Amino acid sequence: MPDAATSNAAPTDLVELGRIIAAYGVKGWVKVQPHSANAEVLLSASQWWLTRPVPEMARGAVASAPVAYKVQQVRSQGATVVAQLQGIADRDQAEALRGFSVQAPRGSFPAPEEDEYYWVDLIGCALYTSANGEPALIGVVGEVLDNGAHAVLKVLLQKAGAEGPESILDAKGRPAEMLVPFVRAHIHAVDLAARRIDSDWPVEF
Repeated sequence: MPDAATSNAAPTDLVELGRIIAAYGVKGWVKVQPHSANAEVLLSASQWWLTRPVPEMARGAVASAPVAYKVQQVRSQGATVVAQLQGIADRDQAEALRGFSVQAPRGSFPAPEEDEYYWVDLIGCALYTSANGEPALIGVVGEVLDNGAHAVLKVLLQKAGAEGPESILDAKGRPAEMLVPFVRAHIHAVDLAARRIDSDWPVEF
């Protein structure tokens, strides 16, 4: 059973950190696949909020409310994270959590080191380039990926319009995208308060 803390409403700033992919061992441990290479938040959080997956074929299905579980033990296991949650005592209970998303409040994240950023904070930032001299808008960060060596920004391309930025569409009418390495060689400044990232990444619209 979940901890008594589950009677409280879920925080409004929950961030999905990974998904439970399997039971681990026979004593109720679960195995989690983190969404990024950095599992620091999963390892440091004293409580996880789990949300049951919504079946893809279930029309009109509504996601269940997140439920809190205290993390009793947690450690890295290769590229995954394994944990023992309070109230989950055997393999069957752990298997029942397969597919659940694992979340934690953004406000509980440890402070990042200087010049380090949580990926979730980069999503939604406007990316500018000064490759041609004056700063010009490239687009908005829609997702952050990991190519094994460094983070990569997936940017939804935009252009200036009479009433503000407008999305750029590809030949099939879908939002056009660009991948930009999130590395010091090309990223000059990140201003999370202003939701802005400055770069010298070349771009032609």
